[in-house]
Amino acid sequence: MFDAIPMQRRLGVTPDNQPGPVTMNALFLRCGAKADVAQELGLAAAVHFRTYGILDAPLRLIHFLGQCGHESGSFRYMEEIWGPTPAQSGYEGRADLGNSQAGDGKRFKGRGPIQTTGRANYERDGAALGIDIGRHPEIVAMPSIGLLTSCLYWSRTGLNALADADDGIAIGRSINRGNPRATKPANGEAERIAFTARVRALVLP
Repeated sequence: MFDAIPMQRRLGVTPDNQPGPVTMNALFLRCGAKADVAQELGLAAAVHFRTYGILDAPLRLIHFLGQCGHESGSFRYMEEIWGPTPAQSGYEGRADLGNSQAGDGKRFKGRGPIQTTGRANYERDGAALGIDIGRHPEIVAMPSIGLLTSCLYWSRTGLNALADADDGIAIGRSINRGNPRATKPANGEAERIAFTARVRALVLP
């Protein structure tokens, strides 16, 4: 656990160096979440950020919030807005997402802060968590469930290590392109970097 007192002072909460639900709630509010969503995310984060090592180092927290903040529109959208756009129509039948059945594209659209997408990711997460989100994908749009699946994805894909290296570009490409060494930039790469910088100013002394 890193020294959270400077962050807590910036957030205007009790500087007790124990970043629990109150601290996390304040942090999500500053990142743009609405009050009710920030409260639910804060409650979940106080537990899951410790479980998945995100509170072990400030850069892990910074990059997690920076990437998820971008993916979710400043934590305002826990579910992908469906058009469908041409890109969303392309989800249908995508083998790399495990979308093998008719309607899987929309059924397993992006949800949660990290915007978990595709039947394969939902079913993999559900098996790991013991929650049948493959059968009930809509529950990933609940902020607390969505944060849990986001933490699991973050851990499973080794993003703490990339955060420790302060490599936000690789993290963004891992999340958005499925490969940290992808040559094509992540969608919104500049915006991801900018959001991460906003979080850095809140977290680091």
